[in-house]
Amino acid sequence: MITKNILKQPKSIVEVTITVPWTDLQVIWDQTLQKMAADLELPGFRKGTAPLPMVEQNLGNKLQDEVFKTAMPEFLIEALKGIDIIPIDYPKYDLISFAKGGEVQFKATITNRPQVTVGTYKTIKVTKPTTKPVTDEEVQKVIDDLYKRWKVRQSSVVSNQSSATQNQNTTGQGGSINFQGGGQSQIQTPTNGQTDGPDDTFAKAMGATTLADLKNKIRKDLEANVSYNNELDFEEAILQEVEKMTTVEIPEILIQDELNRMLVSLQRRVADMGLLLEDYLKGQGKTLEQLKTEWRVQAEKNVRMELGLADIARQENVVISDEELKAEIDKIQDARVKKQFEAQEQRLHLRHALRQTRTLDLLKKMVGG
Repeated sequence: MITKNILKQPKSIVEVTITVPWTDLQVIWDQTLQKMAADLELPGFRKGTAPLPMVEQNLGNKLQDEVFKTAMPEFLIEALKGIDIIPIDYPKYDLISFAKGGEVQFKATITNRPQVTVGTYKTIKVTKPTTKPVTDEEVQKVIDDLYKRWKVRQSSVVSNQSSATQNQNTTGQGGSINFQGGGQSQIQTPTNGQTDGPDDTFAKAMGATTLADLKNKIRKDLEANVSYNNELDFEEAILQEVEKMTTVEIPEILIQDELNRMLVSLQRRVADMGLLLEDYLKGQGKTLEQLKTEWRVQAEKNVRMELGLADIARQENVVISDEELKAEIDKIQDARVKKQFEAQEQRLHLRHALRQTRTLDLLKKMVGG
């Protein structure tokens, strides 16, 4: 029977020292030895036929390492049964002592799920931003911008057509250049009845039926964008209130995870600008560590908000069923992306994200948005 000693440290770090008698370890030892022996080929023996004592001697520390790779997690799980400790990271194992035939002692260092306390979230007061109407000037600005870019493309097409016509006029039969007179060729830019400014021809090129129809479509798009951004601002205001009323001693690993997430987000934005992260940092005159130091306060707020929202989900019994999870995965059109969710870890991440989203929707109803 294993014995354990649990030492809780600040920031949810827990050290579990576990002592295992040989009788409990021997089964795993023998199973591992037989498995490794089946794949081992020694001089004078066919693969998998060498005597186990000879195999054990040949494997040396490799056998011990493989045994503990299997045994330590199993014994840690057993040691944590019935205890309110839930690891949120991969344990770090340290072998303290071992001799075959005797007991083994090792230490597992884990980060426990932190204790979270959220204030009276049902009394959160947030005013939803007022939706500002889209003005004619804003619509016209989009029209003008589209028109300028369209005119550039049209000029390029006309230029290519002109070059082709000019080549035809200066080339005689048999491919020889025509040196005969006849005056300079004048090339007219086709107008097709087009006026100097946005018109129905331009609107049709943009996928509308008329210029009035194009303006109407643009107005609807701008209104939808305003509404979407207002909703994001409303959600952000609620989450900020959740963060303010959440009390938790944040584990360092969660802060580092959030900093890494923020870094990945920056890398994507920088890549969109056609830059490498190293070049961006040089331009800012900062190192990666300096950047992370500047971000740390925001990272802590993000983690506190995330943990607070998760605790509200627990209190409100927000659950994502297997059927709901499957339905969400089925919506994915890209086969490669969809295949990623065959892995249990990815499914857990998606379930958590859906649970957080549903909890936020619940808070929005409480607030009255």
